[in-house]
Amino acid sequence: MSKVLIVEDEKTLAQMYKEAFSQEGFDVFLANGVDEALEKTKTKNPDLILLDILLPGETGISFLIKLRKLDSDIAETPVVAFSNYDDQESKKEAFNLDAKEYLIKTENTPKEILEKSTKYLKK
Repeated sequence: MSKVLIVEDEKTLAQMYKEAFSQEGFDVFLANGVDEALEKTKTKNPDLILLDILLPGETGISFLIKLRKLDSDIAETPVVAFSNYDDQESKKEAFNLDAKEYLIKTENTPKEILEKSTKYLKK
């Protein structure tokens, strides 16, 4: 069973995405900030990370920078950024840090986000 970490600070949205992924058979973990996301990435070793860009304190971009600096295979974990923040600079930074996609939440249903994300599951 593939493991997915969803980094989302809005509890209602986090549960909605968790349910969408769980219904498709994924083992889903939630984190609501950068520190918790890094810890769960290290302990759970997810196959995919769905990352909100606007988080309390540090941003999703900060998480990506820290993730890519880790000294292990988890630094290569595929990340799909998603946000309601449609900012070209954030998109550019995310892609420079090897985000696979930058999806706008309001333009995609949870099912569409699932479909667009899971094609990047690490093998």
